Amino acid sequence: MAVGVIIGGAFGKISTSLVNDVIMPAVSMLTGGVDFSAWKVVLKEAVLDAAGEVAAPAVSINYGAFLAAILDFLIIAFAVFCLIKAVNALHRKKEAAPPPAPPAPSREEVLLTEIRDLLKERA
Repeated sequence: MAVGVIIGGAFGKISTSLVNDVIMPAVSMLTGGVDFSAWKVVLKEAVLDAAGEVAAPAVSINYGAFLAAILDFLIIAFAVFCLIKAVNALHRKKEAAPPPAPPAPSREEVLLTEIRDLLKERA
């Protein structure tokens, strides 16, 4: 089970990278260069002090990052679905195979069967 958790964590990193580094830039290009991670609703602007430095950061709802996380989840869910479907197909294939034919009796068994039959005839 520990191996599954480790592989699952690694697969999560791979799918996150796929979403952030491959899919989102392509979708961004198709939508005219819009960066999804920059999509947010600012609830409170940042407060600057007299020196021009940020005294209080802005408060915002980052729904672009949320959309990327949903896409990441959908990719992982699809991969797990395909994996389970493949495992179930393998189990069905094993069950559908005809049982192997019983091995032919050895010479000793054949001779013993003949002796048994001869003894039955005498009795």
